[in-house]
Amino acid sequence: MLCSIDTDMTPEIHQKISALERDLGKILLAFRCHDLKPSEISDSELQKIKKVENQIGLSLVAVDA
Repeated sequence: MLCSIDTDMTPEIHQKISALERDLGKILLAFRCHDLKPSEISDSELQKIKKVENQIGLSLVAVDA
């Protein structure tokens, strides 16, 4: 299972989270989980992934869809 920050929430859900943030005085992050299996990768594939991660400043995960 892989979880990521939810970028596709409805306005209604966003409003509920915003109201809860105001009530708690806290910032909340919303995550959505996906039933994905990590791929097995070779050392050379891992090095290629790490190179691009360093270039773009993001973490990448290889998965079997």
